[in-house]
Amino acid sequence: MPTTPDTSALDRARGKAYWRLLPLLFVCYVIAYVDRANVSLAKLTMSKDLPEFDNAVIGFGAGMFFWGYILLEVPGTLLVERWSARRMMSRIMVTWGILAALTAAVTTPMQFYCVRFALGLAEAGFFPGVLVFLTHWFPNQDRSRAVAWFLIATPVAQIVSPKISNLLLQIGTDEVINGVTVHHPEILGLEGWQWMYIFWGAPAVVLGFVVLFMLPDRPSEAKWLTDEERTALEQQLHLEKERRSKGKRMTLGEAFRNPKVLLLALAFCCSVTANYGYEFFFPSILKDWYKLELNQITWLVILPPCLALGSQLFIGWNSDRTGERRCHAAFSIIIGLTALALAPLTKGNLALTIVCFMIFFAGVKGYQPAFWALPSLFLTESAAAASIGFINSIGQIGGFMGPYLLGSIEKSTGSFTTGIYVLAASMSVSAIIILTLGLGHRPSQDESK
Repeated sequence: MPTTPDTSALDRARGKAYWRLLPLLFVCYVIAYVDRANVSLAKLTMSKDLPEFDNAVIGFGAGMFFWGYILLEVPGTLLVERWSARRMMSRIMVTWGILAALTAAVTTPMQFYCVRFALGLAEAGFFPGVLVFLTHWFPNQDRSRAVAWFLIATPVAQIVSPKISNLLLQIGTDEVINGVTVHHPEILGLEGWQWMYIFWGAPAVVLGFVVLFMLPDRPSEAKWLTDEERTALEQQLHLEKERRSKGKRMTLGEAFRNPKVLLLALAFCCSVTANYGYEFFFPSILKDWYKLELNQITWLVILPPCLALGSQLFIGWNSDRTGERRCHAAFSIIIGLTALALAPLTKGNLALTIVCFMIFFAGVKGYQPAFWALPSLFLTESAAAASIGFINSIGQIGGFMGPYLLGSIEKSTGSFTTGIYVLAASMSVSAIIILTLGLGHRPSQDESK
């Protein structure tokens, strides 16, 4: 076997991998993110039918998803590495689709907490599993861009879903049109928020079967690659694995105790806290500060993801182009937290408020392509897979903390302002860790060869 791959065949294989794998993974993550976060919009009408569902209940229930997610995150990621990405992701999607739809049946806070916890168990392993799967297909020079194209599913989900959800949420509600109150009738006895959960849960089940039949685990299984392309891609991935594995191999236990892994997990947790605190309560913040109608809110919540989409693509592209990860990740977070800290000062000026939240969201989303390239700089194989799962798992504690803190602080103070400052402080911890960790500097000429 030649020591270096055929460049022409490798380039063809890389291009095919982009077009054959990323669109399907992208669509899957769009649905995953809608099913995870759509409670933020459902809450606006759900609380009218279920008066017990105040901000504290919604915040706690939204966060319960992440405790279930945490429990099975590392085992799920290891199964992707050691067993089959295709089978594992298919199982995950079918299960979470069914449970997401079952949220329509909740009538009490405890039922809501339980179904959110079960949804987290079902989805555990999908996101880090995809990150591990991408290491089986994309060389270092492509990895941040591949991750970026996958990650922009989250802002796209937040751009596409609000207006569709708005139409669904109107079912069973009253609307004043030209001074006349019009009732939108229930369908099959179900309210709009119930149909929203069902509507977004169903595609996950369908896509689960699509993944099972269309997603090859590794290049050796891809019938759409020629023998030359398959060999070139496998050779390149093998060469990079050999470079990373020089020296002492790290066991799973050593990886979990590695200070860099632990600090990356803390950094991710702090940024996730801010991200999900915002996502689950941004519609409520707009309603509280500006007394907007549902239709207006669902237009405005689309704007921050639009800027975040461009931010993720640019940072993924430029991080791969330069080979620098550290500053791309840290400065993106710093820009975002600065805008978030300024947001309460704009209360009373809707345009400035939206601009601040747009910049914040671009920062808290944009850092991720560069961030997720950091673990593979010092870890390989199972240690890398488990550590990615571990980092993401610990990070998801922030998915509980963000909504819980913001909801609880708002309930106790009657204002979102203090909670917003807490989220900004959390992001500052993340930026400091990334800047001081010693990973992701621009490689020297010898290292980039």
